[in-house]
Amino acid sequence: MLEVPQPDGFLSAWDVKGVAADVIGELPLPGIEGSPLDPGDIWSVVILASVNQTSVREVCAENHEAPCDDTVFDWLHTLDRGWLEFAANLLFMQLAMTILDPDRSRIVSIDFVDNPYHGVHLDEEGELCRMSPKDGTTTCHRYCTAYLVSNGKPITLAMTYVRSDEKQADAVERVLDRVEAYPFEIELLLADSGFYNERVIRRSQDIAATVVPVAEKGDRLQEKLETYKSYMTTYRMYKDSERELRLPLAVSVSYQNGDRGKHGEVVRGYAACDLGDRTPAQVEHRYRKRSAIESSYRLFRSARAVTSTQDPIVRFAFVVVSFLLENLWLVLRWAVVARPRRGGRDLPEEFTFSVFCDWIRHALEQELERRWKIEMNGVGVPDAYTAAAG
Repeated sequence: MLEVPQPDGFLSAWDVKGVAADVIGELPLPGIEGSPLDPGDIWSVVILASVNQTSVREVCAENHEAPCDDTVFDWLHTLDRGWLEFAANLLFMQLAMTILDPDRSRIVSIDFVDNPYHGVHLDEEGELCRMSPKDGTTTCHRYCTAYLVSNGKPITLAMTYVRSDEKQADAVERVLDRVEAYPFEIELLLADSGFYNERVIRRSQDIAATVVPVAEKGDRLQEKLETYKSYMTTYRMYKDSERELRLPLAVSVSYQNGDRGKHGEVVRGYAACDLGDRTPAQVEHRYRKRSAIESSYRLFRSARAVTSTQDPIVRFAFVVVSFLLENLWLVLRWAVVARPRRGGRDLPEEFTFSVFCDWIRHALEQELERRWKIEMNGVGVPDAYTAAAG
């Protein structure tokens, strides 16, 4: 059970570190039989590496009470992906429902997160996915996530590991199953064009109204997008086949008046399931709400441990820890620090995610006894150098 600090008095760095350790410590880590350590010792190192955006090796080298980095990785290599993912999604739900009203409907966005990877797979080729060139590579570890579209609570709701040897729709369905298990009603599902897939759209519209930009494929679709005027129509995916899917298509024509140096009109199409009564402009306006996901991803990447390990499960664990830290910050900011006011709570500008990470870093470095000195060489500047300088 998550124990949020009582919202009276002051929230300290030690309070924040303690809650972070409690939450991350719930992730199942089998460990090494007979080891004198416990999972908390290992997760403390991972948390510090995350908030420092550094490696486990550096954390272990720079702190007296940290275990050996080889020992930490021996423990981490015992992680089981299935149990890790199951526990992580339980924690996502627990954190989210600490601050979400179950009686209020919500807008949810789904997306893929690509973690660029340089190297070859560890055990199976299916561990790695292909992506557009980024950071000097076209390979990555991929995760599918769902998050809440909200200005004050853009919290991650669910995530799953994606393999290249499975259909991406399978991963999406796993995430949607977890989203559907939340107690609140889902008002709208948003996804980017990578989710323009018959299976995904069918599953999404079973849950809520759905907006997905169309992937511009096929002559029939291209014909509908060749227009100078916005309109609503119907499109048939896999026309005249057993897989045929009829869906409302919103074709929106807008104008770029020098935005980002671009001019002229742009035509966008959106699969708008259960939104056939809306105008194209309204559909596009609703879809643009998902743009906040980029801010959420920037925060998660600012608290991710650096690693060169090939182990996809360890790399997945580091990503999970980053998302959990971000969610925990959102919970503490809203439930403990933000002051109630008419129309909602006043979110404190000073308690940023960067400050949250700094506090955890400060408390953990005290706990693990950060090394603040290094042995001198006992020689100093050679006499010849001193004479030359004179």
